[in-house]
Amino acid sequence: MNLANELPLPRPRRRRGPRNSGLTAAAVAVYLFLYLPLVVVVLYSFSATKVNAWPIEGYTLDWYRELLQDGDIWESLRFSVFVGLCASGVAVVLGAMTAYALDRFRFRGKTVVRFAVGLPIVLPGIVTGVALLTFFSSTLGWQLSARTIVIGHVTFCITLVVNSVAARLSQLPRSLDEASADLGATPWRTFRRVTFPLVRPSIFAGAILAFTLSFDEIIVTFFLTGREKTLPLLIWGRLRRGISPEINAVATVIILVSLVLVVVANRVLRRSGQSLF
Repeated sequence: MNLANELPLPRPRRRRGPRNSGLTAAAVAVYLFLYLPLVVVVLYSFSATKVNAWPIEGYTLDWYRELLQDGDIWESLRFSVFVGLCASGVAVVLGAMTAYALDRFRFRGKTVVRFAVGLPIVLPGIVTGVALLTFFSSTLGWQLSARTIVIGHVTFCITLVVNSVAARLSQLPRSLDEASADLGATPWRTFRRVTFPLVRPSIFAGAILAFTLSFDEIIVTFFLTGREKTLPLLIWGRLRRGISPEINAVATVIILVSLVLVVVANRVLRRSGQSLF
């Protein structure tokens, strides 16, 4: 027996040709285009001067101290959290029910319903905002308030929940439901004891993504807001007077919170065999 024939041969190293180097350079350029402005905003939030100038002359935490003492920002932050929680809560209930119906039942117009659910996230925000403003003001005669903002946010937040839950439901074998039915469980008991525990991580991840999208939304909110201002709208209003280091500090906090929420949602989805990226 020849041992030389039994030992695995070492794999030859792949040489990086000009094609791979070009792809790497293109990927680096894309990432710089996407994230370099965010890095600049974070750096300017620590600038010791009020004027954004490069190179930065000094660094300070004074703008974050002023941020903690700004009552308008805290009020708009509380309102943004309230709207995000309400919108994501309603979207979770409606989105989970819609995803379950689309995955488990056959009915007329199923393709139309699936298309209609995904349409709000595809349409430009200005189209959705104008349409909802016309519907609330002209058709229903409602005053613009937190209620109109929450309903407007639900229209696109529900899409995230439906996609997240529907993707998980498509991975579950139907034999689980059949086995539960064979053991005498009712459809409701099967859903509560079998299906829901398996899709719960996807529901939770969809809720986090819906809250993040609602918290950052500005275009639809601009058309549906009343006297209260969400944090993105407050930042937009102050930007008309110029970019200040305090605004950069607020943007840095929003970037950090959004990043944390997305990472948490991705970790939850990975535990159930899914992933955002």
